[in-house]
Amino acid sequence: MRVALHTKVRADRIDEYEAAHREVPVELTDAIRAAGATSWTIWRSGTDLFHVLECADYARLLAELEKLPVNVAWQARMGELLDVAHDYSGEGADAGLPVVWELP
Repeated sequence: MRVALHTKVRADRIDEYEAAHREVPVELTDAIRAAGATSWTIWRSGTDLFHVLECADYARLLAELEKLPVNVAWQARMGELLDVAHDYSGEGADAGLPVVWELP
């Protein structure tokens, strides 16, 4: 399945956000893959962040990552940098953006 997410980085923390993503812990990327993700890309326009990820089951991915110490630490770090979080804001697997149109 493909999931699109929208988050917002704090305007005064853009450089820190981008720096953090140049150093995502290998333990975290391995855990994301083990939880079923095959790709994850983030684009930025100003403070808006757009994510597209491919995974077998998004709800399962979130459940498997939720209590992993490396993910808990990463989410705490991102919480300091983001104005609007995504999957950990209480929306969980329903946080994805609705599809409006797709090239047939």
